[in-house]
Amino acid sequence: MDDNTQRLLDIFVDSFLPLLKAGVAFTIPLTLISFSLGLILAFLTALARISSVKPLAWLAGFYVWIIRGTPLLVQLFIIFYGLPAAGVTLEAFPAAVIGFTLSVGAYASEIIRAAIQSIPKGQWEAGYSLGMTRGQALRRIILPQSVRVSVPPLFNSFISLVKDTSLAATVTVTELFQTAQQITALHYEPLLLYCEAALIYLIFSTVLSSLQNRLEKRYDRTSAR
Repeated sequence: MDDNTQRLLDIFVDSFLPLLKAGVAFTIPLTLISFSLGLILAFLTALARISSVKPLAWLAGFYVWIIRGTPLLVQLFIIFYGLPAAGVTLEAFPAAVIGFTLSVGAYASEIIRAAIQSIPKGQWEAGYSLGMTRGQALRRIILPQSVRVSVPPLFNSFISLVKDTSLAATVTVTELFQTAQQITALHYEPLLLYCEAALIYLIFSTVLSSLQNRLEKRYDRTSAR
């Protein structure tokens, strides 16, 4: 093994733990917090989209249109770099959480809305025939069925968010990718270190994909019963 190969190997080994720590300390928490808040926002937005209250449905539709129609990177820049011009200054991590939450809320709301609307109208009518209100039918009949439909695409969104958190580096959050950039500036080996960062993202995504498969199998067994 020549000296250059040994040097690259040493850099790879020495940088793996700091990159992994950044992923565990920042990337995963950022993903979990943003996705949890985003799901709440998505559920409320989906209900607003199917609401008979036209102004509420229009407002929710406008929010989804804005977020889905503009790049996530631009949204993060507006929140972190643009809002200070309006007198609103946020720390990097909260700014990233807000940006990712708004993004998840818009995209996941369409998944939830589609899942709710995929349930046959006869299910609603069955609830009404039992004397249920629209809200009761939604809670007791429609939502339990729509959860099974929406879980796979929502989990896919979660896995995508893990990778999208790399954009938080642009607003100075020291997550996995930002840490890779910092180490690259020290060793001047961008190909090696960025590939190493990609490897860690791949590990995270593979673990989550395995969990997704197990979750889907459990739902399949439950529905079969």
